[in-house]
Amino acid sequence: MRRALPALAAVLLLAGAPLSACGSNDKAADPDAHSSGSSESTDSDGEQAMESAADRTVCRADAKPIDKPYGTGFPEAWSFPPQTTVYDVEDRDATGVIVTGISSAPFKDILDYLNHDAVDAGFAVTEGETEEHDAEANWKSDQQVGRWAIRESADCPGETVIQVFAAPASS
Repeated sequence: MRRALPALAAVLLLAGAPLSACGSNDKAADPDAHSSGSSESTDSDGEQAMESAADRTVCRADAKPIDKPYGTGFPEAWSFPPQTTVYDVEDRDATGVIVTGISSAPFKDILDYLNHDAVDAGFAVTEGETEEHDAEANWKSDQQVGRWAIRESADCPGETVIQVFAAPASS
């Protein structure tokens, strides 16, 4: 586990600040998940990097779907919740891959999917935070670390933006 820390640091650097639109420290992404410390990052470079990853104002009706695989380094076993259209992939080489989608499934259904179906597929939540309109969590698998974030769309009523960051775990 100690060797995975550099990759996890990259996840937090790139994904932590911009995905965390939350103001509280409610660590309740999943009542069964165990928190292992703070995942907050205030690094402005990381925030700018994620902010430029995708236009999060795209509605599902306007999203141009991207087929799998979503890029070298993004886990093939990762699946998005039903009613999700993946429309943006940004491959950042050794740093990782950021995938963005929009879903018409209810926010709570997406949260449940990521906390259970994704975990069952091998992406264990290591810590997270949930609020009324957004949530995020760090995850790890056998070969990767990452972060997912969901937020109700401010531009598309009834839709939820999903972003997933995946990076190789350090060996």
